[in-house]
Amino acid sequence: MRVLVRSVTAVWAVVALVGGGVIVTAGVAEAATCSRSFLPLPDSSCTPGSYNSAVTQSTIHTTICVSGWTATVRPSTTYTNALKVQGIADYGYSDTNLADYEEDHLVPLELGGAPKDPGNLWPEPYSGTKTAYTKDGTETKLKNAVCAGTITLSAARSAIKSNWTTALQVTGIG
Repeated sequence: MRVLVRSVTAVWAVVALVGGGVIVTAGVAEAATCSRSFLPLPDSSCTPGSYNSAVTQSTIHTTICVSGWTATVRPSTTYTNALKVQGIADYGYSDTNLADYEEDHLVPLELGGAPKDPGNLWPEPYSGTKTAYTKDGTETKLKNAVCAGTITLSAARSAIKSNWTTALQVTGIG
């Protein structure tokens, strides 16, 4: 469930002439409630990011720094696809093809982002100059630096949550 207020509704009606009669169909359509103006970043009022409380600086060597650990906390695609559909509507994307987006964790699992918190997930486009593919590389470099002791978990999380496109420069590792 997305806790943040996102749904603004509009009433619509369709009028059609059928065999001399009139049929009126009414319904509710959702309007975009999250701004795309921040792309390639999410709208922070819709996707503020959140952390997995089990991942701290003192637990990194038994959590994020263990190969394969993220697979143990990654939510199912059934769960994330439902959020992706809602997020595509929330962000008002005209392209509604699920394959064109990654339901991405703003604070990635490999930095101890909250796995199932809707406030940490958003439909990140695969198109554009800085995309989901670009962010994946940034996430890995930050995790490697945290596990090597080059930067703290807190610094990595803060940098990626604020602006993943500048996170490597802000932390001094890129």
